Amino acid sequence: TIDAFPIVGVGKSYSNKQFTIVSPLQPMPSGGIFYLNPINFLKDIFSGLIGLTIKQFKKINQIKNDYELIVAVGDVVPLFFAYLTGKNYVSFMVATSSYYEGKLKIPWLMELLLRSPRCKKIFVKDPFTLQDIQQQGFSNSIFEGYPIMDNLDYDTDRISLKADVPMIALLCGSRLPEALQNLQLQLKVIEKLITTSDRSWQFYAALVPSITEEDLQETGEELGWQYQSGKLVKTIEEKQVGVYTVNNAFGEIISKADLILGMAGTAVEQAVGLGKPIVQTPGKGPQFTYRFAEAQMRLLGMNVITIDDFPEQDTICEQAVEQIQRVINDDAFLQQCIVNGQNRFGGKGASEGMAKHIKNEMQNNEMQNAKQENN
Repeated sequence: TIDAFPIVGVGKSYSNKQFTIVSPLQPMPSGGIFYLNPINFLKDIFSGLIGLTIKQFKKINQIKNDYELIVAVGDVVPLFFAYLTGKNYVSFMVATSSYYEGKLKIPWLMELLLRSPRCKKIFVKDPFTLQDIQQQGFSNSIFEGYPIMDNLDYDTDRISLKADVPMIALLCGSRLPEALQNLQLQLKVIEKLITTSDRSWQFYAALVPSITEEDLQETGEELGWQYQSGKLVKTIEEKQVGVYTVNNAFGEIISKADLILGMAGTAVEQAVGLGKPIVQTPGKGPQFTYRFAEAQMRLLGMNVITIDDFPEQDTICEQAVEQIQRVINDDAFLQQCIVNGQNRFGGKGASEGMAKHIKNEMQNNEMQNAKQENN
């Protein structure tokens, strides 16, 4: 039996996979990304963060004896919840990488939790972090790959592309209303690209299901785009330009893309893992700000080009267009992006590899429990 204990949000990723959710749920304005801006932390406080945390502490204490092993995914917060159960646990440090600063600076509480004898395995998401953390004495750390690369397969062709016409994929994020604001900025970049380029382009926006047709219609109309049957269209300098808006085709879109216009977190990481070049434009947040984008650029390396946070959006769009046109014609750079993506995250199979380690830990628990009963 596997149950889920999401600490932020409402656990849609778990419920969509039919996992039972056992934690109290309450969405927070920051989506858990309050470290980027203290104001977002205050918004969370006023939205009931303290009360929610107390409820979660009470709940984990009530149900802790129902479980044999805890898998903590994220930063110090889920790790602390795992420690509170008194059970053995494994940690997947998905929010941490040595690429950010060159050397992993682990906060004292997190280090204490990771060095606990009940912390049986520490999974990291890139080989550079593995080398660093092992040098710091965490011999139980391991890199099996990055699980987000395992769910990008697609078995039907939902998009058909014109041959020899570059395709740009738009990743605007998943949190509303921020994702729609990001999409508007990306549409402005497309407008600028069409007015300054002589070549043809094709555009696909990979959207989350929570973005409705009504959202797209309202978002497009503010900029003069019309939404019609799965596509945002606008006539720009006598050219009819279309941005196809597709739900549930993320893997296919980024796999077929020649370049990504990105304003997202995990989705951009997945695109880099596939070897795609990324041009990032900073938004207003709360998640995808220049600070977030700059940190992501350090994490992901040469594939990611982040436009500076200029005061005027027109300047951001102009700079983004310059980078798009430069990158799309640089065959040597595009080849290096493929190599870098493979080096950062490895290939597929991380989920199965990590699951085997977790299974082994479960078996070790059973053996230890059996010995204690015999004694």
